[in-house]
Amino acid sequence: MNYSAAPDLLNNNVILVTGAGNGIGASVAKSYARHGASVILLDKNVPALEQVYDDITVDGVAVTPAIYPLDLKGAAVSDYRDLAENIHKNFGRLDGLVHCAATLGQLAPVQHQDPKIWLETVHINLAAPYLLTHACLPLMQKYEHASIIFTTDNHKDKAYWSGYGISKAGIESFSKQLADELECDGRVRVNCIDPGTVQTELHTRAFPAIDPTPLPKPDDVVAVYLYLMGKDSLKINGELISAQ
Repeated sequence: MNYSAAPDLLNNNVILVTGAGNGIGASVAKSYARHGASVILLDKNVPALEQVYDDITVDGVAVTPAIYPLDLKGAAVSDYRDLAENIHKNFGRLDGLVHCAATLGQLAPVQHQDPKIWLETVHINLAAPYLLTHACLPLMQKYEHASIIFTTDNHKDKAYWSGYGISKAGIESFSKQLADELECDGRVRVNCIDPGTVQTELHTRAFPAIDPTPLPKPDDVVAVYLYLMGKDSLKINGELISAQ
């Protein structure tokens, strides 16, 4: 996407980014911080979060990011409620929620899939985004122009993609459902991004024999995440947008 964001696009915004420890989530978080946002970094990998935190602060941004470690696989409903309450207590508001966290799980024919892994994959990729959104939505509805962004994948309906594919199809449906429900209120817009094929750990796991060097890097797809989070996209709701 060809989009140039104003340097102060996200000034005074508080934005929660999941999967912020690496890949697209890390790039999105860094970009939001450079454009003025107070970014809350969520991931289960604490050292990776600390590295992203250091990268942001080294950039000399005006607002220091926050780290919130959480393992989505084992998180209970109360954990998401506590997270929303902590955001309200420490920041007083939440202007954006970006779902980048994902797990690949197992790629296999249906009859050879491990049901436990399938359930864990669907939980992390679909149930967890639902629970987090459910917990944060009341806080986001207190202010105008909030934005929720989901991340999908074009492999959702292909053979062997197991729980990963099913969960991404579910994410697209949930994103559209939520966008339709919130359209009349007008305070929170909801959209979904397909970043395409990108150099990430997840892609390397899915295609270990493919050289990832020619592929776009996570930084190359952040423009659409900036666009859908900022004021230039206030009329965009319920859309599935490709980053490439």
